[in-house]
Amino acid sequence: MAHRRTDSAGATRELLQELGDLTGRILDQIKLHQARVELAAALQRQVLTAELPTVPCLRAAGRYTPARVGLDIGGDWFDGFRMPDGSVGFAIGDVQGHDVEAAALMGQVRTCLRAVATATTDPAEVLGHTNDLLVAMASELFVTCTFLRFDPATRELRDARAGHVPAVWATTGGRCEIVLNDGGLPLGINAGEHYPSSRRRLTDSGSFVLLTDGVVEGPGYPIDDGLKRVADLVGDGCGAEPEDLAAEVIKVADLTGHSDDAAVLVLSYGDFGDAGGVGDFGDFGEG
Repeated sequence: MAHRRTDSAGATRELLQELGDLTGRILDQIKLHQARVELAAALQRQVLTAELPTVPCLRAAGRYTPARVGLDIGGDWFDGFRMPDGSVGFAIGDVQGHDVEAAALMGQVRTCLRAVATATTDPAEVLGHTNDLLVAMASELFVTCTFLRFDPATRELRDARAGHVPAVWATTGGRCEIVLNDGGLPLGINAGEHYPSSRRRLTDSGSFVLLTDGVVEGPGYPIDDGLKRVADLVGDGCGAEPEDLAAEVIKVADLTGHSDDAAVLVLSYGDFGDAGGVGDFGDFGEG
């Protein structure tokens, strides 16, 4: 009987040792996952809190809100930066998913866009080269994106989009529309994809609003309804400060059920030294 108790005690110790080892491995995995989440969140904060460029006739403001389900990080982002030829570039994008991998790819896409823009500032070419880089990386995720180039000397705005939600454009003169220009496939799907671009000269004052689908689409909330709601807000508030308009537009996400993260980028243009004037813009067509 004593021999049996010894065997039983030894088996218990072995079982406890195995449980201890398993618990240690689980805790290590939890710590590793938490570290990855914290790193991704820090990356996203760095991207979304970066200062947006301003020029005498253009001001920009952005807003972001995380998804209500899943991790408190995601793949939506916006960015703005000065380019070598004196123009400024603005981008908004949405990486598939809202997890650590999406946040990591978001950072890579932002870096790719900025790097490509040192060689060419044409939006169609910027998206095309960035797409080829992402295809070469063989990521399993795709990215929708809109890239714009604004030249403060001529007030010309060029834009191209890769499978992204249309922009909303309004002027203080009462003109408002959802910009349904042709675009290409999302980034990271097919190498050699062509991205049509459009160019316009901004005159007087107005607002050009970029957003991700989390703002305008959700469970039981069609994207057309969301875009119409945003268009109504932008039409009524395009003369406001861009920070105030961005804060109002991002609230539309609450109407959608908010199952995805959401981002808004507002570009307000005009003669900010003169409160008067009537806004309008000229459309030069596609490039």
